[in-house]
Amino acid sequence: MKELVTWLLSAWMVWGAFGSTARLRKANSQDGRCIYSFTVPSANEASCSDPGEVMAIIGDLRRESNSQRLELESSKARLSLLENLVSQLHGNPAARSSSFSVVSLLQKEVESLKREQAQRDAQVSRLEYTISSLLQDKSDLEEDKKWLEEERKELGRRLENTMQEVERLRASHCSQAGEAPSRDSLQESKGNTDTLDYQELKSELVEVPASRLFQGSPSPGAEGEESGCGVLLSVGEPVTFRRAETIAGKYGVWMRDPEPVSPYSRETTWRVDTVGSDVRQVFEYNNVDQFTKGHPSKVHVLPRSMESTGAVVYQGSLYFQMRKSRIMAKYDLKTEVITVQKELPNAGYHGQFPYSWGGYTDIDFAVDEMGLWVIYSTGNAKGAIVLSKLDPETIEIEQTWETNIRKQSVANAFIICGSLYTISSYSSPEATVNFVYSTKTGASAPLNIRFENRYRYSSMVDYNPTERKLLAWDNFNMVAYDIKLSKM
Repeated sequence: MKELVTWLLSAWMVWGAFGSTARLRKANSQDGRCIYSFTVPSANEASCSDPGEVMAIIGDLRRESNSQRLELESSKARLSLLENLVSQLHGNPAARSSSFSVVSLLQKEVESLKREQAQRDAQVSRLEYTISSLLQDKSDLEEDKKWLEEERKELGRRLENTMQEVERLRASHCSQAGEAPSRDSLQESKGNTDTLDYQELKSELVEVPASRLFQGSPSPGAEGEESGCGVLLSVGEPVTFRRAETIAGKYGVWMRDPEPVSPYSRETTWRVDTVGSDVRQVFEYNNVDQFTKGHPSKVHVLPRSMESTGAVVYQGSLYFQMRKSRIMAKYDLKTEVITVQKELPNAGYHGQFPYSWGGYTDIDFAVDEMGLWVIYSTGNAKGAIVLSKLDPETIEIEQTWETNIRKQSVANAFIICGSLYTISSYSSPEATVNFVYSTKTGASAPLNIRFENRYRYSSMVDYNPTERKLLAWDNFNMVAYDIKLSKM
């Protein structure tokens, strides 16, 4: 009875709080007991949730529960595997051996991966080195391109000056009613007899027998002998020995030793392709047959890079100019070492005083009956050819002559019997040996001896005193010329 009073009091208080919205009900339960109940509306919800939404929420909760249950089962399985592995490692020797085998295989795989990584690192290093080399080659090519552009402009100026001089000479020729211009009239028409254009034109218009430069020399019509010295009378047709295979052989130098030492002979031939920024390879051929077929017996790799086409072989050594320097080097072909290095005092180099064809031909070695020479120029000589006799053992200068022939006005030069001869053009098929300078008299004179540039680009001409031939490199082709000398 007390509980009923208390319940009714509570219901009355709820009724008082919600007023007429609260409803009280009385009914018998299934077991016959009297049950009082009341309903109160929600202050927040206008209506009850849809049963479908409730079921969806319940479904989500079930799925989340299942997912957590699966994760729990996976964790239990992994934990079980770990417990088994620990049990095997600590309890079963056979299991430990099997585990150690697995570990060993894993270590081998790791080592293999490390080796592959090292190989990839090496490939990257090689690639970086190749890129660096290509960038250096690109820089050298850009430098060469700049030099060639300057050379082109200089040749253009020279051509314009030459055309103007030709017009003046034609006008002078017409004013003299068909008379050939004398040497004095040429000097007066030009004004400055030391210019490039005057020297080139003078060599074509005036012929002076070279024998006048030598005391006691016979008339130019005499034939040269097999031995002894003489004055150059004629140059024969070029004979082609072989052609270079690659673009590196457009310019080059080929040589035979006029005074060979063992194990070499007079047939031993050397060749250098000189196109490139790092010229080091010297191809050696035992005989003419190997040379013409292109089968070298040996390839020398020089310790220092060579500059241009001015090298010669003499008494078992290669004499050459080191790249971008005025240093002369003597390379022993037998021992394959540089035995002597010597700076050529005040000599121009790397394009300061080249021959007219260019190619950094500032320093040009030569050999004749009298020994080893070097042809070059200096700032003091103002571009005129300077000729020095060298000691082949020490490369020391024994004596020097300064000529009045501008080095850049001639295409090439060589020495015969102590006399310097120059060639007028490197590309004209009708070029000439146009000047001679005698070291005996210290005088020079123009010549007009035919010289054929068969392939239109002679980058090297050297004299071999033993064979009495001129060896030349003409636009990929290695050629030789027979010559005739007068008696001395």
